[in-house]
Amino acid sequence: MESAELKQFVIDKVEDLKAKDIVVMDVSEKSNIADFMVVCTGNSKTHVKAIAENLVVESKRAGLKILGVEGRESSEWVLVDLGDVIMHVMQDQTRDYYQLEKLWSEKPE
Repeated sequence: MESAELKQFVIDKVEDLKAKDIVVMDVSEKSNIADFMVVCTGNSKTHVKAIAENLVVESKRAGLKILGVEGRESSEWVLVDLGDVIMHVMQDQTRDYYQLEKLWSEKPE
């Protein structure tokens, strides 16, 4: 699956479980680990975990390779690594604290 298709697949799967504030960042010029990072918010630990688990289940069903899943235990921030696309599902306070969008949008001087 091409990066753009994979990105859309991820967005569709998190939207299926009503993830909030979905942001897609093209990091292909800033990183060699992925082309896109997708960040979204869940309402609670249970919601965050459900969004991430849905992505994992649907990815396996589609025959995609999952390189890693981190944060399932605490479910404050769950990362799903699909290679060209990395998904970050976070609770509001965790997302506000780490500000990944700001981190990845800043240009080096």
